[in-house]
Amino acid sequence: MQPPRTNKTALITGASSGIGRDLATVFAREGYDLIITARREERLQTIKKELESRFNCTINVFACDLAEVESPEKLYRFVNDASLTISVLVNNAGIGDFGLFSDSDWQKNAIMLNLNITSLTHLTHLFLPDLMRQEKAYIMNVASTAAFQPGPLMSVYYATKHYVLAFSEAIANELSSTGVVVSALCPGPTASEFQEVSNMEKSKLFELFPVASSADVAEFGYRALMKEKQVAIYGFLNKVGAKITPLLPKKWVTSAVRIIMDRK
Repeated sequence: MQPPRTNKTALITGASSGIGRDLATVFAREGYDLIITARREERLQTIKKELESRFNCTINVFACDLAEVESPEKLYRFVNDASLTISVLVNNAGIGDFGLFSDSDWQKNAIMLNLNITSLTHLTHLFLPDLMRQEKAYIMNVASTAAFQPGPLMSVYYATKHYVLAFSEAIANELSSTGVVVSALCPGPTASEFQEVSNMEKSKLFELFPVASSADVAEFGYRALMKEKQVAIYGFLNKVGAKITPLLPKKWVTSAVRIIMDRK
């Protein structure tokens, strides 16, 4: 039996694949209508058709590239023009890149910074006043276990995820007297298109550590959000690592990450 419809709407970025795609399924199953966004409209339309059929929900699609500076405001206008009000903002869109920073392509770094940091922050800023007017509302920012230490060979990506975690914890404190819950989801290695897009198949990371399914991470993230968990780290080993890392000398931690991240 499906849960009753909530008459509430969740906006999910990066919803065309991986964790974002599975989060869309979870929220639809739990009675939410959706606004889903990503670059690939054809795939978003396929997801819309599937989830509306399965869960009797209403899904609005807005295809855009959130790495482009104008996109957050375009998305916000789309939501307002459609007379929609969201009660959940899921900032999931993000990319990575593998390799030495000195050899990296600046354009890809710029896209990563815009997508992982700027658009996430801008969307939060745009939608927060609307969320604060509600009795209960939620923000999920998808960070990573990369947020807890520097990451040689993925230096920019690790740094962006540290920002996402720190930003989420800070605004969670600022919003503690309101009805807005902020949760940073921190998965470790996860089976998705991320590895291919980020050239991660060259790294030993996915051979040395357990790889979670994106569906399991999405389920965990949703439950943690509903439980109002500020920092939600998926997986026992990841939780242990996040607790131990701050206790160790930073140079040791950075050297260990370099060994783990190195090429096969």
